[in-house]
Amino acid sequence: MWNPFARKYSSKDKQLMNFLRKMLLFSCLTDEELMVFLPNLYLRNYAKEEVVFFRNDPSQALYIVKIGQIKLELDIGERFEELGKIEEGNCFGENCLVHGSHRLYNAICSDAVTQLYILPLANILEIFEEYPRIKSKMYEMMAQHQQEQIQKVFNAYRESFGIFELNHSYFKN
Repeated sequence: MWNPFARKYSSKDKQLMNFLRKMLLFSCLTDEELMVFLPNLYLRNYAKEEVVFFRNDPSQALYIVKIGQIKLELDIGERFEELGKIEEGNCFGENCLVHGSHRLYNAICSDAVTQLYILPLANILEIFEEYPRIKSKMYEMMAQHQQEQIQKVFNAYRESFGIFELNHSYFKN
């Protein structure tokens, strides 16, 4: 039923909300809830091979790839191992939602033109303080994402015939 009092969104706002909703972290939020994030998204251009962050940097923002691709690398001694690439329409750096966390990998731009939306942690925390339901929904989606990632690690472990000792990741301090 048509509601003449329903909030109206600009086509630009609707487009950005639909873009965000494609990501698991934002997928469960309503238009009204997504709208809270829009003024806090900062678009930044990056050049090829520009570093977004290094492993062990404090986790102070969530990043969303608008254009381009981000390469995630893990430094092991003097060499780097590529963990994967983050494509357009995906986010990375979700561990900023874990209090006091640091980056687990290096994030480097792969394409000549890369545009990232940056959502600073300070803004996220303000939103969570004012809208606890948004916080609850996003943490639930983050837990689901983490569960999927752990399953991928277990599958890779099974396929590699246990080349590394999985108990090291669970029982060592």
